[in-house]
Order: sequence, then C-alpha cells, then structure tokens
Amino acid sequence: MSGKCISVAVVGASGYGGGELLRLLANHPALQVKTVVSNTYAGESVTSAWPNLPMLKHLHFVEKGDTASECEAVFLAQENGKAMLCAPALLEAGCKVVDLSADFRFRNPGKYSEWYSNHAAPSLTESAVYGLPELYRERIKRSQLVGNPGCYATAAILALAPLLKADVAERGSIIVDGKSGVSGAGRASFSLSYHYSEVEGSVSAYKVAGTHRHTPEIETTLEDISGQQAVVVSFTPHLIPMTRGIHATSYVTLKGSLSLAQLWDLYGEMYSDAPFVVLCKDKLPSTKQTVGSNFCHIGLALDTRANRVTVISCIDNLNKGAAGQAIQNMNLMCGLEETSGLLGGGVWP
Repeated sequence: MSGKCISVAVVGASGYGGGELLRLLANHPALQVKTVVSNTYAGESVTSAWPNLPMLKHLHFVEKGDTASECEAVFLAQENGKAMLCAPALLEAGCKVVDLSADFRFRNPGKYSEWYSNHAAPSLTESAVYGLPELYRERIKRSQLVGNPGCYATAAILALAPLLKADVAERGSIIVDGKSGVSGAGRASFSLSYHYSEVEGSVSAYKVAGTHRHTPEIETTLEDISGQQAVVVSFTPHLIPMTRGIHATSYVTLKGSLSLAQLWDLYGEMYSDAPFVVLCKDKLPSTKQTVGSNFCHIGLALDTRANRVTVISCIDNLNKGAAGQAIQNMNLMCGLEETSGLLGGGVWP
C-alpha cells in the first residue's frame, strides 16, 4: 500500500479515542479519512462533535458502519464488545483493522471472557496481534487485525519489559502505581466520580487489589516477554484532577546486584530502534512532557539499600495510550513509515 493515499474509516468517531484519531489523521501524509461513524451525531458535520477540527468540516458522520468495509484501513474506537461483532465482515472484505477496545488484546479468548464477557469471535483472537510496536513490530507488519493495548498497560509494559526480558526482575515482586487523567474514562462517563466538583483537588484510587482489567493484559504480555514464566503484578490505578496523561511508577526487586548504568544499558538495548520511547537519564519524566504526543518517557532510579529499581513512565493516555499508537500500528500494517503523522512533540506549556 505504500506510496499512495489509503482510505480510512473511523468507527466510534465521537468518543475521545475517535476524536484523537481524527485530529492526528487530519494531517497524516498517507491515511485519508473517508468515513466517520457515530450513532449520536449521524448526519452532522465532524465539527459538531469536534469543533477543534475545522479542517474536517466537510466530513459528516454516518449512523451505520456498513460503508467502512469500502475503506482499506478501519479503526474501531468503540466500547468493549462491539469490535468482535463487526471485525469478521471487515476482515472478509480485505480491510486492515485496528481495534482500540479490549476485544482482541488476548490471544486466549478464555482470558477475555474471564475479565470481560463471552467472546463472539474466538476464532479471530489467535490471529490478532497485540499492538505494542516496541515489542511486536514484525508481527504487526504481517497482521490484518491488531488489538491496540490499554493505556495503563502501555505505560506499565514499556516500563517493565527490559527487566523481564533480561530476567533480572523478581517476577512476583512487581508493583505498578498508576495515575490517569479523567479522559481515560471516556467521553460518555457521567457518573458522580467524574464531576468537576468531585475530581478537582482530589486523588482517588479505584479498581484496587488486582481488579482492574489491565492487570491480566500487563501480566500476560510480560509473561510472553520473559518466556511464559509466571508474572504477578500488583496494580493500583488512581484518578487525578487533570484532563489527560498517565504517570506510572513501577517498583521491581532485582534478582542480583546491578548498577544504574547496567540497567540503563538494558533499556538502551531494547529500545534502540523504538522511535517513540524517550529514555530520560538526566531528569525523571512528567506527564506534561507527553501531552498531545505519541511518545513514552521513561526514567529510572535505583534503591541500592533495598535492591529495588523504580521505573517512571509517562504517556498521553489518548495518544500513545490509544489513538496515536493505533495509527503507529496501522502505519506498520500498511507498509508506511512507523512515524508517519506522529512526530509532533508534546504541548508545552
């Protein structure tokens, strides 16, 4: 497909993930949006949902995704349980599909059923590829169906993968403390917990004690990286009063004695060809550095007294944690440069 304009459909285009996809695709050199699907805004201009995108005012939402199959590339940005229903027809039509929900993140449909619901297309999960390019780039290039990782999972896995791959981490010692802005809950979250007066000036934990759905996603991927050895992660997410961004602090006990320089060597080796991973050796990263960008910033600190390494990873949950990573995957699937349309830096200040 390289060297020509590739037609794109965005299904679920009125949610935060869909809106971020449209913003990034508006200036993409090869992926051109042809179809935008939203039941809520059917018949209206894209700007009715996204007034920040006047360059796309000529596009109008359609109610049904039937015409999506006429496009070469399709992004499914709907809630869990929707993609598994429409993906089979899209794949049959020859479309390349990236799903931003959890429907195709697990190769084992039983794992999905355990944490979500019964899977309606279990025959597709084995062929779907987990869409973390830093780990599975070559598989993604050959795939027709990619399950885009969760936002917390992206931040945690990128932070921990070098330690698990090198087998220097005690696999039962891993603790991940995650903090996310309110956009991580989606545009349709109207519960009391997300009202301004409830969120502003407060930090709260939720889905604690191993109950968050990104926990098995983190564990199964780290197990794959470490050679299927059991990995147990204690993951606690927090809601913080900002719009977007994820800050993950991971704590790992080391098997042996390693210097900070040796740890940085592991990260440098693993991410030497990863254009969107920034290793912050001079100063620990913050979420502000990544807002609006597809970059993941990673910092390390070594506690020699406890023989434990602290890994800080920061991403924009709507970008590297969703839409930006989805486009990164589609670039690879379509034979484009991995960085096409994604090299914009974070918004500062």
